[in-house]
Amino acid sequence: MIDEQLVARMVDLEASYDGTLVEMADPDVAGDQHRYTEVAKRHSELKPLVEAYHAYQAATEEADEARELAKAESDDAMLAYLREQADVKDREAGDLISKLQLLLVPKDPNDDKDVIIEVRAAAGGDEAALWAGDLTRMYQRYAEHHGWKAESLEVSEAEGGGYKEVTFAVKGAGAYSRLKFEAGVHRVQRVPKTESQGRIHTSTASVAVLPEVEEVEVELDPNDVKVDTFRSSGPGGQSVNTTDSAIRLTHVPTGIKVSCQDEKSQLQNKEKAFRILRARLYQNQLDAQQAELSANRREQVGTGDRSEKIRTYNFKENRVTDHRIGLTINQLPAILEGELDSFVDALTLDQQARLLAGGDAA
Repeated sequence: MIDEQLVARMVDLEASYDGTLVEMADPDVAGDQHRYTEVAKRHSELKPLVEAYHAYQAATEEADEARELAKAESDDAMLAYLREQADVKDREAGDLISKLQLLLVPKDPNDDKDVIIEVRAAAGGDEAALWAGDLTRMYQRYAEHHGWKAESLEVSEAEGGGYKEVTFAVKGAGAYSRLKFEAGVHRVQRVPKTESQGRIHTSTASVAVLPEVEEVEVELDPNDVKVDTFRSSGPGGQSVNTTDSAIRLTHVPTGIKVSCQDEKSQLQNKEKAFRILRARLYQNQLDAQQAELSANRREQVGTGDRSEKIRTYNFKENRVTDHRIGLTINQLPAILEGELDSFVDALTLDQQARLLAGGDAA
């Protein structure tokens, strides 16, 4: 049975849901686009909760009705049927209580945002750079699977292949809610192509996942930003163009620096650089407010040391292990092709369970 505290909460939420229906029908609210959008969003958030609660009430009533009918039933076959129906509805009601509890878990306010992903080669030299390239491709493939758009923002290629570091945006509904679990150090164990004796090497790359924010969500005084221009260059110093189109931003109060040189247009590079800067400043705000949560960017990337890993990819054994939840999947090629949902689903359930238990979900 549902406890009184949950009933009281659902009564309040049901009243709020009914209130959104009234407001959405109000011509004054309908004429105010910003207000209407806020109310409609609240309505869509409350709807699954109210529907689950109504379904719970219906299942409970049907179970009680079946038990009442069974009290006056003398036919054995009908009695057995009514008792079975009561049991079925009781189980249905129990499942709906569990669903309600999950729906009531506080939602990460960033879950609906687009993301900016930063992948950096860490321990392992040239092999780490190649691994950073493999991870970048994995996330881009994952974005394709979900119908999201991946957009390159800044790339620093390594001379031996792969990337020293790469920054790209992923745009799509729920992108942050799914990709936020990828933040941390990813360790690979494999035989490099340059290894003549077949020895397995261990390398790492760090991944940071930042919610992309609008200008109104973070205070960014243009007077606090130093803008420098320089000439773009590729690996080995090869000139990409002959104009000073590359942009370097320095946020003076925090010391955060961002450079962008992917585009031939100085204006486009500046726009991309400001997007990255806003995301990093927003993350700094989260760090200050919620230092204990996994949103902390410094905790996400660690030092890149081999021991600081959230996940290990072992090529010889065809396995990928997520050390946070102890889950191993023996489908390494598929995972590198972006089939990450088995890990993401398990990590989401683990986070929800810890939130329900009142623990730290970081």
